[in-house]
Amino acid sequence: MEIWINPACSKCRGALTLLDAEGAEYTVRRYLEDVPSETEIREVLARLGLAPWDITRTSDPLAKETGVRDLPREETDEARDRWISHLAAHPKLIQRPIITAQDGTAVVARTEEAVRDALSRKG
Repeated sequence: MEIWINPACSKCRGALTLLDAEGAEYTVRRYLEDVPSETEIREVLARLGLAPWDITRTSDPLAKETGVRDLPREETDEARDRWISHLAAHPKLIQRPIITAQDGTAVVARTEEAVRDALSRKG
C-alpha cells in the first residue's frame, strides 16, 4: 500500500494517523517532492476508475492561474492526456491523499471511511 501525501495537508495527516492506529503497512510518497510521472498518474487513474479532472483540485488558485479549469472534460485520449500532462507539471493540483490498495485499486482518502475502505481491500 502506498499513500500519496502533502505533509501540510490535514486530510493527509489524518489518513496517516488512522493507518498507524490500524497497524497498516504502507509507504509514504510525498508527491510534491517525488512527482509522479504521466504514466504513474495514468496508472493511479485506472486504479481509481476516475478521469483526471476528478482528481484535480480545480478550486485551488493554481488551477485558475495555469488554466486547467478551462481544459475540456471530454472522454477522449487527447483531452485526458492534456489533463494528465498538466497534473504532472503541477502536482500541487492532484487531490490528496491517494491510497493504492493491496487489491490493485486505489481511493482518494479524504475521509475516515475512505481510508478504512482502502484498508479493507485485500489482494
